[in-house]
Amino acid sequence: MPGGKKVIGGSSGAVPTATAAPSGVRRLETSEGASAQRDDEPEEEGEEDLRDGGIPFFVYNHTGTQFFEIKKSRPLTGLMDLAKEMTKEALPIKCLEAVILGIYLTNSMPTLERFPISFKTYFSGNYFRHIVLGVNFGGRYGALGMSRREDLMYKPPAFRTLSELVLDYEAAYSRCWHVLKKVKLGQCVSHDPHSVEQIEWKHSVLDVEKLGREDLRKELERHARDMRLKIGKGAGPPSPTKDRKKDVSSPQRGQSSPHRRNSRSERRPSGEKKPSEPKAMPDLNGYQIRV
Repeated sequence: MPGGKKVIGGSSGAVPTATAAPSGVRRLETSEGASAQRDDEPEEEGEEDLRDGGIPFFVYNHTGTQFFEIKKSRPLTGLMDLAKEMTKEALPIKCLEAVILGIYLTNSMPTLERFPISFKTYFSGNYFRHIVLGVNFGGRYGALGMSRREDLMYKPPAFRTLSELVLDYEAAYSRCWHVLKKVKLGQCVSHDPHSVEQIEWKHSVLDVEKLGREDLRKELERHARDMRLKIGKGAGPPSPTKDRKKDVSSPQRGQSSPHRRNSRSERRPSGEKKPSEPKAMPDLNGYQIRV
């Protein structure tokens, strides 16, 4: 075999045998061809780490080049097509791409509510912006996202209130000397990947410094109530006119009440035209006919 690598096969009861690799590092290979790498051997560059189900393991984009152009004004169906392209390319992404990808990967979970959360912070004379996908599962809040810092992206759904989740992000920012200035919260995103609706990115815009800690909590809980009300209205019973049974006649058309009579005594079929009335002949006495 190329490189002097030899695989020894045998019966199902064959024991692992030692073979020599070109780099001098010894490998253990079973009869099925599975190999175990030693800890001191460097990993091959360019290998794609895949999670269960074949989903690529995405890494943060440190290149300075944005590989996917995302316009927030696009309808949801267009953003989902872009997310599908992300799963095929498996290129490095940033926080906004991670939010779109998170929506795409959780569309099949109707009990998981998703909504965007944006942060604006200040550090060393500059402003920074970050966004994550807030989630609500079983009455508990969490988040999905991507960041350079581990404590500014994924949050397990373990927070009892939305304010606890946002304040946890504020504490994470303070640990890296960032001051939280504003928080923008959107409404829940539809689970229909073919929806032409636009994502509502900033239903509530909260100025952290002006509100103060207690008022910030109240505004966050108010936004949480608004989302619950919107979900409740969307899941409510349909209009009674849509559920009207065909075998139940209208009260005005019942047997006890007479049928509505036609307003005109003579009703003609729709295809029959009303005969035109003869037009009166004009008075020709005032005219002279010359031959």
